[in-house]
Amino acid sequence: MSFPKHVRLVEVGPRDGLQNESQPITTATKLELIERLAAAGHRYIEAASFVSPKWVPQMADHREVVQALMQGGQARPGVTYSALTPNLKGLEAALECGIQEVAVFGAASESFSQKNINCSIAESLERFTPVVERALAEGVRVRGYVSCVLGCPYEGDIDPGQVASVSRALYAMGCYEVSLGDTIGTGTPLKAKRMLETVARDIPIDKLAAHFHDTYGQALANLYAVLEEGISVIDSSVAGLGGCPYAKGAAGNVASEDVVYLLNGLGIDSGVDLDKLAATGDWITQTIGRPNRSKAGVALTSR
Repeated sequence: MSFPKHVRLVEVGPRDGLQNESQPITTATKLELIERLAAAGHRYIEAASFVSPKWVPQMADHREVVQALMQGGQARPGVTYSALTPNLKGLEAALECGIQEVAVFGAASESFSQKNINCSIAESLERFTPVVERALAEGVRVRGYVSCVLGCPYEGDIDPGQVASVSRALYAMGCYEVSLGDTIGTGTPLKAKRMLETVARDIPIDKLAAHFHDTYGQALANLYAVLEEGISVIDSSVAGLGGCPYAKGAAGNVASEDVVYLLNGLGIDSGVDLDKLAATGDWITQTIGRPNRSKAGVALTSR
């Protein structure tokens, strides 16, 4: 299959990238990161997570971030700002702040679901149903995530049929798009292709996205593999920020700069300015005192 002509990048750095940082990051820094990403050409930015500060302290200022964007005039026209809302309480708060789009998180692994959100896969889907229904009733689109699609820290390999089952449930619930997450980054290109082939039997390929972590250095190879299969939406995190608190050793998401460099080399348009993006990655890692995990970003900013 030929590559897509355009890929929509979902920038998850401000949420997925920052949520596990132990040192507090100011609201002003988060907002500047979001603005710099938008200025670099990102048109979809995951800005916050409406979860309990007890569980994710770094996201305690979710209201302030989203209100500044949606009610304080800091949002850019043409940019979608989204937030994770795992339950009705989170959704209500996000709606009050004027959020444009929300996301819910499921898992393809029973063990991971229990460790991550303290319930079974079936129970998690039951919890999401009223969230999705309420969001859609308010005219807010919902994106679905499935984690551990290529491996679980507790169960090892995951049956692609299980990934398809959870994805199918989220899609049927009303999620306009389902993002397939290799949460611990153990996937390889052939596994990624086979998983996607199974899921795509039930859900149109243009309703699926790839969310790959780079723990074993395979994320770009896996993305190349699923691009060949027709995937045209990729989640990534500036400077490769992020990780997973429930998956020890899991590196951050694939770096946005590296993805854009790959896409540019394939002649695939993303609408993102690589030099501006690399400068943003350099700025945020220096600001929060973290290493820049983007190879392309480091190369470009050290020229």
